[in-house]
Amino acid sequence: MRGAILFALVAAPVLAAVVWPSSPLGAIGIMALSHALVLYPTLRPNVQWLGPVITRFETSASELWLTIDDGPTEDTPALLDVLDRHQARATFFVKGEEALARPDLVREMVRRGHEVANHSHSHPSASFWCLPPAAIRREIDECNRVLTEITGHAPLYFRAPVGMKNPFVHPALGDLVLVGWTARAFDTTTDDPHVVLRRLLPDIAPGAIVVLHQGRSSSARIVDGVIGELRKRGYALVLPDAGRLKTNR
Repeated sequence: MRGAILFALVAAPVLAAVVWPSSPLGAIGIMALSHALVLYPTLRPNVQWLGPVITRFETSASELWLTIDDGPTEDTPALLDVLDRHQARATFFVKGEEALARPDLVREMVRRGHEVANHSHSHPSASFWCLPPAAIRREIDECNRVLTEITGHAPLYFRAPVGMKNPFVHPALGDLVLVGWTARAFDTTTDDPHVVLRRLLPDIAPGAIVVLHQGRSSSARIVDGVIGELRKRGYALVLPDAGRLKTNR
């Protein structure tokens, strides 16, 4: 699908030029369609057109995969205590620059049984979707380098800032697997755990990938409330092995 989209993007100007003399509106429509074919999978998280995006995992048990974005931050110790208290495991998608500034917190994530993954180096959330190939590769590779030096192991997973990815992301991943989510609560827009839960619960089912964030004054309280409710509903928060990851929702 990615190859067909890129071909359409390259071929569209040629076709539009041929059509223009007889139908200017038709030529404009061709260009608009070609751009839409790229913008839709770029701006819509979890869309598979440009390459596979993991959105759930296979399980026959009441298991969820909790992912926490944007650390390490000052609230990381509090979050780790919350996870310990609930006997939960999580994957932390961390920013390379933050990891470089707080390597001890990254090592503490791993020491307590959690996983550390790549969330780009500088997290250019407003522009990552439109960066050129060299910049995309630099964001991914630099974060990989930092995390490998800190933990001694290369990360397995990558999550694009805000989940947006352009056609240059998959070629830059190397051995990394692009991970999206099943359930998102836009928890950075509220301090109320009940609101977060209300947004999450419709998408919660065995094998769901849950995304939350850290770095706000309410982050630990929100994560605590969400995990507590999920545990009451019988869910375990686990780190699934790579063989169980799925691209279908």
